[in-house]
Amino acid sequence: QVQLVESGGDFVQAGGSLKLSCRASGSIFGFSAMHWYRQAPGLQRELVASISRDDSTSYQDSVKGRFTISKDNAKNTMYLEMNSLKPDDTAVYICCADLGWGQIDYWGRGTQVIVSS
Repeated sequence: QVQLVESGGDFVQAGGSLKLSCRASGSIFGFSAMHWYRQAPGLQRELVASISRDDSTSYQDSVKGRFTISKDNAKNTMYLEMNSLKPDDTAVYICCADLGWGQIDYWGRGTQVIVSS
């Protein structure tokens, strides 16, 4: 059972930057894709960005041009670099991974990001 642990969440002013990390307890090479979700209070969890095994990436429209997802297979770690942060980006950011069977197989517990106006 692989465990995913997020870090890097913090309190930041609007316009600032943060870099989140998601470290796996085992190899991430076998994952079909890894993803960052976020959940703000009172709202549904939403997909923010994804990265596939071959490093193809996709983003939610609201973060395109501001967020960058990446991973380092050697370090078993995925990242989310967030720039030009807005108060609407305030949420718990959760990493997850799937093995390619149409479902999320592993979830982290999340890291809190708070963006003040």
